Amino acid sequence: MLGFSIFPEVSGMPHTEREELTPKESNQLLLPGGHPPMWNHMDSIGPIGLPHREGVPGCSQEGLPYPSNSSELVLECLQQFKVTGTQLQQIQASLLDSMEQALGGQASPASAVRMLPTYVGSIPHGTEQGDFVVLELGATGASLRVLWVTLMGTGGHRMEPRSQEFVIPPEVMLGPGQQLFDFAAHCLSEFLDALPVGKQGLQLGFSFSFPCHQTGLDRSTLISWTKGFRCSGVEGHDVVQLLRDAIKRHGAYNIDVVAVVNDTVGTMMGCEPGVGPCEVGLVVDTGTNACYMEEARHVAVLDEDRGRVCVSVEWGSFGDDGVLGPMLTIFDHALDRESLNPGAQRFEKMIGGLYLGELVRLVLVHLAQRGVLFGGCTSPALLSRGSILLEHVAEMEDPWAGAARVHALLQDLGLNVGASDVELVQYVCAAVFTRAARLCAAALAAVLSRLQHSREQQILQIAVATGGRVFEQHPSFLSILQETVMLLTPECDVSFIPSVDGGGRGVAMVTAVAARLAAHRHLLEETLAPFQLNHEQLAAVQAQMREAMVKGLRGEASSLRMLPTYVRATPDGSERGDFLALDLGGTNFRVLLVRVTAEGVKITNQIYSIPENVAQGSGQQGILLNWTKGFSASDCEGQDIVCLLREAIGRRQAVELNVVAIVNDTVGTMMSCGYEDPRCEVGLIVGTGTNACYMEELRNVAAVAGDSGQMCINMEWGAFGDDGSLGLLRTCFDASVDQASINPGKQSFEKMISGMYLGEIVRHILLHLTSLGVLFRGQQTQRLQTRDIFKTKFLSEIESDSLALRQVRAILEDLGLSLTSDDALMVLEVCQAVSQRAAQLCGAGVAAVVEKIRENRGLEELTVSIGVDGTLYKLHPHFSSLVAATVRELAPRCVVTFLQSEDGSGKGAALVTAVACRLAQMARV
Repeated sequence: MLGFSIFPEVSGMPHTEREELTPKESNQLLLPGGHPPMWNHMDSIGPIGLPHREGVPGCSQEGLPYPSNSSELVLECLQQFKVTGTQLQQIQASLLDSMEQALGGQASPASAVRMLPTYVGSIPHGTEQGDFVVLELGATGASLRVLWVTLMGTGGHRMEPRSQEFVIPPEVMLGPGQQLFDFAAHCLSEFLDALPVGKQGLQLGFSFSFPCHQTGLDRSTLISWTKGFRCSGVEGHDVVQLLRDAIKRHGAYNIDVVAVVNDTVGTMMGCEPGVGPCEVGLVVDTGTNACYMEEARHVAVLDEDRGRVCVSVEWGSFGDDGVLGPMLTIFDHALDRESLNPGAQRFEKMIGGLYLGELVRLVLVHLAQRGVLFGGCTSPALLSRGSILLEHVAEMEDPWAGAARVHALLQDLGLNVGASDVELVQYVCAAVFTRAARLCAAALAAVLSRLQHSREQQILQIAVATGGRVFEQHPSFLSILQETVMLLTPECDVSFIPSVDGGGRGVAMVTAVAARLAAHRHLLEETLAPFQLNHEQLAAVQAQMREAMVKGLRGEASSLRMLPTYVRATPDGSERGDFLALDLGGTNFRVLLVRVTAEGVKITNQIYSIPENVAQGSGQQGILLNWTKGFSASDCEGQDIVCLLREAIGRRQAVELNVVAIVNDTVGTMMSCGYEDPRCEVGLIVGTGTNACYMEELRNVAAVAGDSGQMCINMEWGAFGDDGSLGLLRTCFDASVDQASINPGKQSFEKMISGMYLGEIVRHILLHLTSLGVLFRGQQTQRLQTRDIFKTKFLSEIESDSLALRQVRAILEDLGLSLTSDDALMVLEVCQAVSQRAAQLCGAGVAAVVEKIRENRGLEELTVSIGVDGTLYKLHPHFSSLVAATVRELAPRCVVTFLQSEDGSGKGAALVTAVACRLAQMARV
């Protein structure tokens, strides 16, 4: 149950005489002095503008009984403005539902709120600097403001903006649209004429505070006029283009309209640096609106998966579908009938500064005509629309103004002010303002609830920027708003930050942020351009690998060793028996017992971790050519590792074993998948390291005698490019990673593809971008300087489609990186560029292999399967699809199926042994 008081403390109404209201206690209001009112039915109160057939003109009807207790009747009338806690919760829930429907694209044309994307995708981070021009139209009613804003960046002193305000004539507000924009261009030139601008190009931010459909940061179509404007030929047109055309017609200055922003977005963006991220803007001025930073993936119209975008709620139209009906008073109905847009902007007409004074006037007229105020007399001024303005109400409601000021304001309206009238008029002003503040709070609570839910945070800590004359002229409006928001959203920790200069600085900040993002985007694209490989580059890699394969098979100098494995066949399904497999690779050593039966393959295994002192100690384990993947055990390179293993088994004297075959993981992967698919003739590993093998025609293998049959060739393609053939594709980041590795100048292809190195490549790119000021506000962190801190598994996690940007940020924050949403997006792009290049290079290598097999066999089209293993290939969300796409592009005459191996190295080693035993048995027979 929520409790609310009807009135804030006002002059003549002590705090002790205000009572808290709950829905059950809605009729227990006490009058000053503690006496309960004598309630009448609401319909006993006469209509607004009661006709006067006789008596003194402007005074109550002759014979109408004057009440003995005026305050009682005033408070009874003002009960219409009371909004219960239950009603506020209903508004919060209804607005939230409308917001979510509109975000999801489910809203009808008459939707309560529009949820318009503003294409502002980033909030300031304090480094923005430069000179900017701002043109504000519609933010302050019938006026136009031009500002010159200088932003000094981090550490710079704040410079006050220069500004000039121009009153818009009524005939311009209601005339042709071209006339309005020509007037704006004229005001712009007049303002700039007084500044030493010269012919320099100027960047302009256009604050246009009307409901618009934005399709870009500098493209915005007016949906409908509000706030008393009704210019023809503008609705349905791009207001930025209309302004550009007007500036061009005027021809005095070189002005680029960079961004169009409403005053609400400007308010949010104008928060002073240092107060934390401000991601909600709230304006209550002539009209009212809110904006906030929404996850882009939730905005259906954008079709974006990443990042955030500022959404303008456009909540002024909330209630146009009738949901506010029970809360509308007779005065709201009268105001709406007399407005320029009857039936529209119903919520705004209960909150916006353009209407609060008019609501107060209508109530005062009603009470005067009922004989409650001013001796039962009105005045021509009181009966005139617009005679009581927002500033008048603020002064009358202000307890510090004193009774004398209220008395003077009422006398200026030609009213005969009685002794009790001042206090009762303050009651009226308090009731109208309090309702407005509470309704605004319920709407803001809906926005905060949306943010808390979408970001999945138990406690949402957020700053709300406030702007507009209602906040500026009526301090108690904010305090009532805060109190109500706390009651409606106890799970939100909200701080309210007043706008510095009515949003003008914020509009300049939008323009500055756009300029910063454009500059950073250029630097990011320039940095990542070498990783974007085109078809010609990939085809060249394919051709170079094909050439290196042929040279290696002939025994000529080549970066590809093309080693015979003496595996002459793949499984045919007839293999049977029990086999022991030993798997050494990466960081573990496995012992497997593999049983091959007619029903399939059954594996029992034990895993042992390899200590670093063993991996890099002496090596008592074909002939090892060289270590990779972090191994550097001595006395192994150049040795027959089968002999080393047999000797080690002999030293143990625990079991009698026959070492039948030695197999690397790549061959094992091919054989493992070959047991399931007889068309599998290629093995591929993309994990800690990378390699490939395939079934080559024996006649092409110079190192092995014989012309018939096939043999599996271990390509050892990780060393491809060690002869410099990949030099044109090698970046400075690849060079840095290579130089810091344990084997500089070796395994060039592997260092551009495999999991051991991709994280390091990303880390070096991030360091470079930070040095340019593109990332992390240019602040270097010690954690990022640490080698191998950025694991390749982070690429897989960051690029996962299932992760929201919030989760991406969490991964990076766990590394000690303090970052914004923009930083997270750029880190994502870096990861995507590095992993895409790796996958494409891998695909180019595969294309070379399958094309070689096809040409070996003289086929028009080859159908082949590839057995694949490795954590990078299996766990990265896009690597496998990028490899397949590249193969299709480069080898269109090959139909390739990729099979993920299950325990390729262990099961495959056993199957190689099984095939060897089968072939040996066949030979004996």
